[in-house]
Amino acid sequence: MSGQYLNAISENATRLGMRLQETFSEHTRDLTTRGTSAAYLDSAATATDEKTKLAIRKQLDGNSDRDKLDAMKRLVALISKGRNVSEYFAPVVKLVASPNLEIRKLVYIYLLRYAEHEPDLALLSINTFQKDLADSSPLIRAMALRVLSGIRVPMIGSIVVLAIKKCAADVSPYVRKAAALAIPKCYELDPSHLSALIQIITTLLKDRSPLSLGCVAVAFEAVCPTRLDLLHIHYRRLCKILVDVDEWGQVDLMNLLLRYARTMLPRPMGRRGGVLSNKEGEGEDDSVEGRMDGEEEVDPDVKLLIQSVEPTFQSRNPAVVMAATKVLFYAAPLSYWPKFVHPLLRLLMTSKEVERVVLVDLIIITNVVPSLFSPFYARFLVRSDDLIQVKKDKINLLLNVLTVDNYAAIMREFMDYADDVDDSVVAEAIRALGRCAIRIPESVQQCLTALMTMIKSPYDAVVSSAVLMLQYLVQTQLSVQSPMMSASTSQSPLSIIARLARKIDDIKHAQARACVVWLVGQYAASDERGPGPEGVAEWAPDVLRKLAKTFGQETSLVKLQVVTLAAKLFVLSPGDVRLGLLSRYVFSLARYDVNYDVRDRGRMLSTLLAGVGLQVQVNGTGAEEKRGGVVLRREQVRLVLFEGKSGVKDEKLSFLADDERVLVGSLSRATGKFMQTDAILPDWLERGVEGALRDSEYDAPAVPAAVTALSSAGQRATKGVASPIVLTPTGGSPRPGSRNGNKGAFTDLDSFYAENEAEAAGSEAESEGEDGSGSEPDEDESGSEEEESSEGDDDVIGQS
Repeated sequence: MSGQYLNAISENATRLGMRLQETFSEHTRDLTTRGTSAAYLDSAATATDEKTKLAIRKQLDGNSDRDKLDAMKRLVALISKGRNVSEYFAPVVKLVASPNLEIRKLVYIYLLRYAEHEPDLALLSINTFQKDLADSSPLIRAMALRVLSGIRVPMIGSIVVLAIKKCAADVSPYVRKAAALAIPKCYELDPSHLSALIQIITTLLKDRSPLSLGCVAVAFEAVCPTRLDLLHIHYRRLCKILVDVDEWGQVDLMNLLLRYARTMLPRPMGRRGGVLSNKEGEGEDDSVEGRMDGEEEVDPDVKLLIQSVEPTFQSRNPAVVMAATKVLFYAAPLSYWPKFVHPLLRLLMTSKEVERVVLVDLIIITNVVPSLFSPFYARFLVRSDDLIQVKKDKINLLLNVLTVDNYAAIMREFMDYADDVDDSVVAEAIRALGRCAIRIPESVQQCLTALMTMIKSPYDAVVSSAVLMLQYLVQTQLSVQSPMMSASTSQSPLSIIARLARKIDDIKHAQARACVVWLVGQYAASDERGPGPEGVAEWAPDVLRKLAKTFGQETSLVKLQVVTLAAKLFVLSPGDVRLGLLSRYVFSLARYDVNYDVRDRGRMLSTLLAGVGLQVQVNGTGAEEKRGGVVLRREQVRLVLFEGKSGVKDEKLSFLADDERVLVGSLSRATGKFMQTDAILPDWLERGVEGALRDSEYDAPAVPAAVTALSSAGQRATKGVASPIVLTPTGGSPRPGSRNGNKGAFTDLDSFYAENEAEAAGSEAESEGEDGSGSEPDEDESGSEEEESSEGDDDVIGQS
């Protein structure tokens, strides 16, 4: 017998050793291949020979899960390389029912890739997926539905709808989430199932689990975005459960609730209607308190949405914080807006990508209420490592938060940004510097000094931008007849034009030169008697002389302005011989210019000046060109050339500032152009729909059970009353937790049990006292009172 035991033990030990060796070899194989996952991609690049194909097929048909997993990894690697591996569809479909979860995941990836191209073969796996919908594991059920809805074969649309309907009633919230995500895919595959899908969405809206509600909002927006009436009875519950929804689900759910609020709820009173522009607030109190008109009147459902959104500002996901900001900005009164200031400032330090998106939202917000972020202007200063677009956005944001208190520091920043290496940032900074003089009159002197200094810069980008901004400032001040630039004679508009005219040779940028020439011609009229022609400023003819010399080398933009300058100076002083000869020379050059715009401009202006006395020679022969038609007098020509030309056309600030259709949180604000995917924010209703539509059984508070306090004195006082009566004790307040007290007095089970023990101990002591005190004189009397009290209690209970 002992020999048999020894043989059995040795045989088992041999088997165990072989099993350990196999296990060890498998694990060491994992260690060698797991660290080199790129080996599958490398092998995929050369897996075109028949030998490799046979090896993969053999692994798929083998019995080892490890070989099957290795084959599926090779197939997925081939798919990533763009290879066609649809020939393995049949053996791969057999692995759908594999108990190995890793193999099944890769099979699902394979089927999603080739189901649309191989619809006939894809139908082979439909039965397997339908069986997986009844699997005990919720992960398998969700994955089966995900793959079934991802097979883009129109003929299985009804099957997909039935599968979604089944999973929508699943006990697992994870499966219900997968059902909600499958609804948009099914609707895109076959829109004819719209009514059935809407019924499924209505069922999913009743879900109490926060895990699936975010995906239900996605399905709602994709399938039936206009059916906001379906949300009536769910609105309050969705607001209350918002804080428990997953991060990305919160974003979609907040957007949906915001759209519902602006469509179905009344507008909050106490705020100025619509989206305000920055121009509306100029010269007014821009503070939040200054813009409040009386007390706020906010609908309770709007307030519920606002209060439900406020906790999400603590989220670590920037998208959630920005979605919450959008809700408060477009649905809350002004007094709630300071709540999103610090969360947005926190996002600026998250990453460069998030900073880029948050900045454009801040520009939109500060266009409406710059006072919210004015105290934090130091957080928007440009850093040297910022992206070019980020620098531009920060400059625009600093311009928006400009106030009387901080304009000096911000202007110094703009002057520093004018030395940036990028020309577009330089132009943006100089433009912002000029806008400071328009918004803050106290900064005009400092701004003009800085711009005149920039004209001396050796860089063309700086000079041209400074000239363009000076032209805008001069036109603005001369058109409105504002005296603020006339405080100093050296900084008056005409003195600035004179300085620009004298520096025309140093200005190389074509657009800047054209601006200077236009300013010289438009404001060359002068009543002062000088050494030059009568009625013309002394610096104007010299500009025409310099440009006539270099007329052939100028750009077309400058040539057009030179021809116009010659016409204007000739009208101002037609009797001056030298000015007449210079004007005729310029018109002759324009007549034979290679650019047809210059030729047309010269022909038109020379014909216009025919009544003033300008005669242009033809072909240099001395013969004057004969013209017919209407001849205008000098006053009429002067009216044509000068009047109506000095009006200021306000420059376009930015895409974000000029169009109110750009919303916070939209894609347009980041791309700078309107996108088709951007949602349109509906206008508020003045009165909203009936609030009773949003009442539901979930909103009703729990009614506590009626508490009845009994006493003999109360029973005597109310004897004979037929209605239910609640009696209160007459002598002293009851002990906490006693039968005569309120049921809610117990704070926990310990106090409840302690009270019961105290009552039991008291009753035992009472009974012992009654047994041992039979000789007391009041025994009969007390016994009769207790009996009477018990009878009275029975009567009260019978009446109730």
